[in-house]
Amino acid sequence: MNPGQSTAVVQPIGSLEQRQVAQRTENFIVRAEHIFSRRFDRVPVLFDLRGRAAGMFKVIGKRRLIRYNPWIFAKYFEENLRDTVPHEVAHYIVHEVYPRRTTRPHGQAWKNLMAEFGADPGVTFDRDLDGVPQRSQRTHRYHCGCQLHEVSTTRHNRVQRRRMRYHCCSCDGLLVYSPLDRGEN
Repeated sequence: MNPGQSTAVVQPIGSLEQRQVAQRTENFIVRAEHIFSRRFDRVPVLFDLRGRAAGMFKVIGKRRLIRYNPWIFAKYFEENLRDTVPHEVAHYIVHEVYPRRTTRPHGQAWKNLMAEFGADPGVTFDRDLDGVPQRSQRTHRYHCGCQLHEVSTTRHNRVQRRRMRYHCCSCDGLLVYSPLDRGEN
């Protein structure tokens, strides 16, 4: 492909593939019921996620749901069935088993459940997203003890308002704003 030539836009998965993803989600919830010897509510599975994330477990008040990105699933269907579905179900199950925020999102309880599922506990989705519709977001440069981080405007604002503190996944160091680096996009 020549420079300046754009990739064709990926079409989102259709209803057949959506049913497969929903069924795989159900299968992992059933596996969790056997692991924990208890029943878990079924959560809505939506295919409305956009951007760079392949999946997301979300809590809105008392409502819980799992969202998947139909464009990323279309581009990497098998990989997402294997990796993203158990990843998001594990977030849901850990939230149900440990409801008082006693665990980190990718903490030990989540990693243990991923191991029970036979899934890779990796947390980064590092694939080529050419052709996948994305919104562009300004980022802000932060640093820890081991590297630089690009933080979204949403997270940056939470830090500035002292509502949230973020830590590096590698060294667990506190992320500190680096305004003089002028790495903002």
